[in-house]
Amino acid sequence: MARQKPLKSQYRRIVLKLSGETLQNKRSGLSIDPGVVATVARRVKSARDMGTQIAIVIGGGNIFRGMNGESRGIDRVVGDQMGMLATVINGLALQDALEKIGVETRVQTAIEMRQIAEPFIRRRALRHLSKGRTVIFACGTGNPFFTTDSAAALRASEIGADALFKATKVDGIYTADPLRFPNAKRYRTLTYIKALQRQLKVMDAAAFALCMENKIPIAVFDFFKPGNIERALAGESVGTLVTE
Repeated sequence: MARQKPLKSQYRRIVLKLSGETLQNKRSGLSIDPGVVATVARRVKSARDMGTQIAIVIGGGNIFRGMNGESRGIDRVVGDQMGMLATVINGLALQDALEKIGVETRVQTAIEMRQIAEPFIRRRALRHLSKGRTVIFACGTGNPFFTTDSAAALRASEIGADALFKATKVDGIYTADPLRFPNAKRYRTLTYIKALQRQLKVMDAAAFALCMENKIPIAVFDFFKPGNIERALAGESVGTLVTE
C-alpha cells in the first residue's frame, strides 16, 4: 500500500485566532481544561511542523467577556480590561502546553506585564517567528471596545501574515446558524464585501474590513476535526475561505 505524501503548506506565516472557549470543557465546567489545551497544542505543533510560522491570538471569553459584564452592571471599559487580562491567563496556559511538547514559544501582551510576558514589539515578534518560535499575542489590541477578532486582523497586518486562520467548532461560514437552522448552507468561498453586507457573525466587521484592506485571506474551519488545519494549510478546500 503506497504511503501518503506529507502535506505541504502553502503559507509562510499565518495568524491563528483561537477563542477562549476553545480551551474550556463545558461538560466538566472547567474554564481551562488541561486535556483540551493539550489537544489544541498538538494541533498547533502539527501545523508548525509543516514549516509555517505561526502566531496565535487568543481570546478570553471562557473566563470573562466585557460585553457580558456590562449587562450585569460592570462599566464597559473596566469589563473589557478584565477580558484582556483573561486572555493572558489563556495565553500562559497554551504556552505551558506547547512547551511541554517541545514547541518554543513567547507570549507578548498589548498591556505591559513584564514579569510574566513580553510587551508586544513588532520587530521582536518577527524575530521570534524567524527563529521558529510560536508567538502568542494576548490582551487583544490593548484597547476597550475592540474584539480579539479585530486584534487578530491587526496583528496579521502588522506581521505580514499570508492568512488569518479563524478556528471554530463548526466547519465554516453558513447562511445561518447551522445549530439552529438545519437547512443552512455552507459557503465554500466568500468575498469580504459579501461577508460585510450580510453581517455574518463569525467575525466582527472591523476584522473583515482590516483584512480586506490588507488583502489577507481568512480561512474559517473546524479546528477540532483531526487533520483540518493541515489540510487548510495545504490549500485544500476546508471550511470557508474569505478573499477578494
